[in-house]
Order: sequence, then structure tokens, then C-alpha cells
Amino acid sequence: MKIPRRQSLTPGLPPPARPDLLRHGLPSARSWILAALVASALALHTGCKKSGAESGAAPAPQNQFVIGMSQCNLGEPWRVQQDADIKAAAAKYPDLKVVFKDAQNDTLRQIYEIEEFVRQKVNLIIVSPKETQPLTAPVAQAMAAGIPVIVLDRRILGTNYTCFIGSDNKQIGYAAGKWIVQALHGKGNVVELMGLMTTTPGQQRHLGFREAIAGTDIQVIFRSDMQWLQSVARMEMESALDRFPHIDLVFAANDDGAHGAYLAAQAEGRAKDMLFVGIDGLPQEGVAWVKQGILNATFQYPTGGAEAIAQAVKIHQGEQVPKDIVLGSRIFEKSNVDQGGQPIQN
Repeated sequence: MKIPRRQSLTPGLPPPARPDLLRHGLPSARSWILAALVASALALHTGCKKSGAESGAAPAPQNQFVIGMSQCNLGEPWRVQQDADIKAAAAKYPDLKVVFKDAQNDTLRQIYEIEEFVRQKVNLIIVSPKETQPLTAPVAQAMAAGIPVIVLDRRILGTNYTCFIGSDNKQIGYAAGKWIVQALHGKGNVVELMGLMTTTPGQQRHLGFREAIAGTDIQVIFRSDMQWLQSVARMEMESALDRFPHIDLVFAANDDGAHGAYLAAQAEGRAKDMLFVGIDGLPQEGVAWVKQGILNATFQYPTGGAEAIAQAVKIHQGEQVPKDIVLGSRIFEKSNVDQGGQPIQN
């Protein structure tokens, strides 16, 4: 009697072996099933060894403390470093799971990401906002849902958050301005490439710089919002070079912007005629550029990633955390870069 072929009822397993094939010494259905079970067990065992810092949104075991990290964009090296610092710090705690999201420089997308974290009922949210005002409401929504929120770098409106971690941007802008006054002996033509002016760092760095040069003979002959982007800074600097035959110094709100300005001036053969000052002080960028003589000075802007995880752990353990944590800054210039820079003074 002919035995009809039947499909396996278990997805991923082969159909049961036919008796006529068994006579030729091929494995039985039982052997196939046993091999599949062993493979599944090995896969499960391997999956249990994954790091506590994850990039996907797969469900976590109930004993894990799930943190949703909303990054405004990964187009800036400083933000890539911020995510890396968070991941490295979280990896030290096996019960932490970090789910990273990139808003791709889109405020509406970032709002949706935070709302999605709320719907997923994560244990805590870390957010590095693109813009101040639009992110205020979604953070309030998370707080109303009982989810603590740590705000990094850029403030939101009001104080409806659990903890803010960032540097004093006005102080950094002021320190940069004072350095510029000394470097130019109180007079000269300056190009200012501002950060995104709908953000608190952009606003505060500009205000600090303006206060520092007030009452001097330094003239800001060209000012533009380069939105933290090197490509925009380079384009704006090209406009400044076309308009002004004499530029003494370029002050950019971040190192990427200062580097973009340098590249534009270098292409015109004018880079040696001026000084370049930026903010961020990443080892692989701003500090390296000072060592190479591309930038004349950079001011450190810590990412706060490790500090955010430290506060998240305290919240996880039921401890109180400070409402605001202000991180210090350092200046790197040719005279001190090899010694690790030096702290800026209040």
C-alpha cells in the first residue's frame, strides 16, 4: 500500500521520513526531531549571552530594567559618542537593557518615539532633545504615566522631568569669548557660526560669547545658524569668504562647524590667515584637530552618557537623584593639549 506524503505540523521541521527511505539507512523522523530540539536549545543558550545594551526593541525578561534612549540624531559625531557612552556604561549592569532610537533630526519623529516608549511601558526614558519646546509635552506625558525621564544636553521648558544632565553652555560660550578677546588683543573681525538657535545650547553659547566680547573692538562681521552641521557651516563660511577679504577668527558653536569653516578657508587658500575655535572637545575630533593645528582651541562639552546611566541605576534602586547635574568643561589649546587641557574658570 502506498503511504501518502504528509507535511510536518511543526514550522521549520522537515516532513516525516518515508519507510521506503529508511530501508536505505537514512535518518528517521525521530532523529530529525531530536536534532531540531538540540539546535533550538543551543540557540536559546546563545541568546541568553547578549549584552545588556541593545539596539532593538525585543521584549526583555521581567527582571530587566528597560531604558528607552531617544537620540535626536546620529549625524553629529558628538551624539554618536553620547550613545556609545550610554551603551558602555549600561553594559556594566546585566539587569539593564537600553533600547536606542534615532530621530534622524526630525522633531515629530522624536515625539513619536517617546510616545512609543510610553506605550511600551519602559521603566525609564533618556532623551537628548532636538528642540526645547516641542519635546516638553511628550516628556510630561511620560512623567504622567509614571515613567522617570532623564533629559540630556538640551533642556525642555519647565521642570517636569526627573533629572537634567548637561554642561553650562553659557559659561562655555563666555569662556570661548574671553579666549578670543585675549587671542585677538581685543580687536578684529570675527565670523560666528551659531548652533541651532531653537535649542538651548545654541542660544546659551551665543549669549555667553556675546557677553564676553562686549565692550571690546571685536566686530562680528558675519553671523549664521549652521544647525550644528559641518556641511552647512562650510557653505556659510564660503559666503563669508566671498563677502569679506579680511577675517581674523571663526568661532563655531561646535567643532564640526569649526572644521567645516576651516575646510572652506583652506580651499580658498586663506586658512592660515585666521584662527578657528570650536566647542565639544571629543578626543577623535576637536582635541585631535588642535594637535594637528587645524583648530586653535576647543572647549569640552561632556556627553553625560555615563552620568545618565549612573542616575538611572539609582532610580532603579529606589534612590533619590538630583534635579539638575551640571558637568564641568575643559579648554584644549596648543599649550596644554598634550597635558589633557585644563578646567575653564567661572
